Amino acid sequence: MSHRGHLTAVITTVLGATLGGLLIWRIYRTRRKKLPFIQKVVDPVDAPCPVEKELTCIQPPQLIEKELKAVECQTITLLPVVQIPSCEQLLGVKPVMVSSEQEWQQLWPLLQKELSVFPVLGLDCEWVSMKGRASVVSLLQLASYSGLCVLVKLLAFRNDQQQVPLSLIEVLRDPHILKVGVGCYEDGKRLTRDYGLSLTCTVDLRYLALRQRQAKVNNGLSLKSLAADLLNVSLDKSLELRCSDWEADELTMEQITYAARDAQISIALFLHLLGFGFEAGPASSSGSSYAELAACCQGLVDVPFRGRGDGDDRAADGERRRRTRKPAIYESPESGDQQVPDPRKNNKRKPLGVGYSARKSPLYDNCFLHAPDGQPLCTCDKKKAKWYLDKGIGVLQSEDPFVVRLLFEPSGRPDSQQDYYLTAKENLCVVCGKADSYIRKNIVPHEYRRHFPTEMKDHNSHDILLLCTSCHAASNVHDGFLKQQLAEEFAAPQGCEDGVRLLEDSDRRRVRSAARALLTAGDSLPEQRRQELQVLIKNFLDMNEKEELTDEVLQQAAGLETRIFNEAYVPHGLKVVQAYAEYGLRGLMDLERRWRQHFLTTMQPQHLPPLWSIDHNHNKFLRKYGVDLPIKLN
Repeated sequence: MSHRGHLTAVITTVLGATLGGLLIWRIYRTRRKKLPFIQKVVDPVDAPCPVEKELTCIQPPQLIEKELKAVECQTITLLPVVQIPSCEQLLGVKPVMVSSEQEWQQLWPLLQKELSVFPVLGLDCEWVSMKGRASVVSLLQLASYSGLCVLVKLLAFRNDQQQVPLSLIEVLRDPHILKVGVGCYEDGKRLTRDYGLSLTCTVDLRYLALRQRQAKVNNGLSLKSLAADLLNVSLDKSLELRCSDWEADELTMEQITYAARDAQISIALFLHLLGFGFEAGPASSSGSSYAELAACCQGLVDVPFRGRGDGDDRAADGERRRRTRKPAIYESPESGDQQVPDPRKNNKRKPLGVGYSARKSPLYDNCFLHAPDGQPLCTCDKKKAKWYLDKGIGVLQSEDPFVVRLLFEPSGRPDSQQDYYLTAKENLCVVCGKADSYIRKNIVPHEYRRHFPTEMKDHNSHDILLLCTSCHAASNVHDGFLKQQLAEEFAAPQGCEDGVRLLEDSDRRRVRSAARALLTAGDSLPEQRRQELQVLIKNFLDMNEKEELTDEVLQQAAGLETRIFNEAYVPHGLKVVQAYAEYGLRGLMDLERRWRQHFLTTMQPQHLPPLWSIDHNHNKFLRKYGVDLPIKLN
């Protein structure tokens, strides 16, 4: 064979091997794309998940053969199929701990991909209670349908002054992602109170279990009972685990497993109750849209559970009570931190947001007022528009839209037709877009606006927006941080005005605390301590030592007024406004701008009305009144 023949054979062999390798690689890559899901959970140190191989979806030989033929024909005709792991596999997925924004961002693409298939998350929280008071939420657990569980150490973002990742904020308040669990609505209130995080679209599994009734619920409605009755899974709810230190820098493996299982069981129960059963092994599904899942939970979204108990021994198995120690009810009445409850009052605290009630009617009727020559002046509500008609100083020009033309020359006209007050506005939450429940929000809080000069208080509807009750509560939490910052900047004590206007009389407070302790504790106090408290009260009331303290006298002492008027009192809001007013009109505009920018930064509204601006009316003020306007505060 010639040299050229050898060379030709070598080249042919190399080309054949290359083409063969490319064909095999293409088949492999296509198979990877066609696989609906291969469970991969990676630790922050890139260690492979020990259950990864177990969760790899195995398809029937016929389907594999069909895929290979499709590759050979260079056509893609198969529809994506999602494999739902069995409950055992789901619980076997190793959780991932997140304590920084970088770690969250590494996991977010994988979680986002799974939410595109099943927009639902199992959710739970852990916290520590000290002396009967719950600390801030320490740990947030989120689990997707495949069992991927992310444990977010929220304290790391609080203590190290790290920003909570924006994508985490968005997924919690996304109205198109269901968050399921036992007591998840109440968990949302805690997240709002402690971190200003808005949690929407929650579904309590207890309601779903009562509605579906696919299996008998024999032992109650706690997470442990539902897991045992519906999934035949036993959860470890021992006191040692439930009451362990969730604020520790390093959680133990038992704590991590315990926390992850609560979220994983929640998502497993949700899938089970909706009919995605896995008794016979992994089930197939084409995924579900939010609309399909929400339809199964109609009437249950964002509804707090109002039951008569969960059927369990709640002292032994209360998932909603991270209860470590019994409250220390009584302390020395002589101390300044007396915490004895007033026996005359109901001392139960209302959950955050309970005081908010949604509007019963829309805020914006989008009626229009026109000048006599037909120039649009502003929008208004129908009641005001009809007032002009009833007074005979306006005529109805149109029913839809409702337009009233005035019969007199108005005191002012808009500078241009591109004016905020000429735009129609939607009745929905400007943050999340929720349209069926909203409440008015003062962007510049009333405690500041009330002290503004009259020129800046007229026509201020620009700073009144609509928020749903959940976003409203979250916004108020963020407002509290800025108020505290203003308090520190201008030495303006913040809080209840009565607490600053009135000073405490320490002697009367000690007597009141002693009376309340005797009324509340009674004979359970040590004899020596009880006598000390009685002597304290008798001395204050100028009673003889041998006289007996009756319940009537104790009730009177327990209701003593302990406050005296503080002559030097200046309200927090007024003191802040006074500080800005020293710089004239521009100073007050800076305060207005600061609050508006604060709202944009903290809440990131997605549905603001057109032409809403942080500099609204500022140029108009300067043109109309001048920079040297004498400031007269109210």
